[in-house]
Amino acid sequence: MKVDLFDFHLPEELIAQVPLINRTDSRLMVLDKQTGEIKHEVFKHITEYLREGDCLVLNDTKVLPARLFGIKNDTGAKIEVLLLKQLEGDQWETLVKPAKRVKIGTEIIFGDGLLIAVCTGESDHGGRVLEFKYKGIFYEVLDQLGEMPLPPYIKEQLEDRDRYQTVYAREPGSAAAPTAGLHFTESLLDEIKAKGVHIAFITLHVGLGTFRPVSVDNVLEHDMHAEFYMVTEGTAQLLNEVRQSGGRIITVGTTSTRTLETIASANNGQFIAGSGWTSIFIYPGYEFKGIDGMITNFHLPKSTLIMLVSALAGREHILHAYNTAVAERYRFFSFGDAMFII
Repeated sequence: MKVDLFDFHLPEELIAQVPLINRTDSRLMVLDKQTGEIKHEVFKHITEYLREGDCLVLNDTKVLPARLFGIKNDTGAKIEVLLLKQLEGDQWETLVKPAKRVKIGTEIIFGDGLLIAVCTGESDHGGRVLEFKYKGIFYEVLDQLGEMPLPPYIKEQLEDRDRYQTVYAREPGSAAAPTAGLHFTESLLDEIKAKGVHIAFITLHVGLGTFRPVSVDNVLEHDMHAEFYMVTEGTAQLLNEVRQSGGRIITVGTTSTRTLETIASANNGQFIAGSGWTSIFIYPGYEFKGIDGMITNFHLPKSTLIMLVSALAGREHILHAYNTAVAERYRFFSFGDAMFII
């Protein structure tokens, strides 16, 4: 299966650079995965497409202000660090720019010494293992010194960094936001609950590999990155009860989808509590075992994310929907509009 099958033309001006003032004012394309029929809506009306007894599954991961700017202790050279994954203790897997200036033993100073990092390991493509030294609580220091790691296609400065967090974010650990959740407000969630729709939370810490371009020609040759997930006993029980009672399980975002499919695939369609790493790669031909529908944003051409939604709704339906979105001037990517595949 060729990666080029998932390409489409996207004018650069349709890439949303800033979030809307009101989260729920985003446009919403409702796509019937069976027929390909499209309806144009506003996100605040999504409740009309949910039913009593359904379950909406949200990823409650919290984005770390993971981009740090420091200087080399010996030369004063400027160094940019992006935290990717916590290893043992205060060691982190990171991306460093310019990487050639950071060797094992290099010391980097942040915030006049509030935070110090020492390079303890090297890997390809700018990867470095850094061990951090600080006083107090690491996440509080990071909150003081760090910036939000916005995707590279966003060129504008984010005035309010909370707009790159969901309103229900609570588990720190992501290098990027689960952006399908950015459209929800507390009041909209209350409205959804009032309709008799269940709300369930999972955690999957989003890595930057989510946005990594597919560099091979054949889909089957692509290696997915691994991401850490957690599902509680209460969530697993609720999902099983919804499934048994005939309700629909609707995930918010590809991260929630990958988490539930990882668990359901390993347990004959049942959900169990637990945590672990998932590198599940979903593309057309995949048989879904855990979900019935998905709320998601519009994704990059030829990305693993557009392959995932194509597996759910069919490649032809998705490409038609995306071309329609371009023609109708929908906003794309992280701060863009939403699609409800149902």
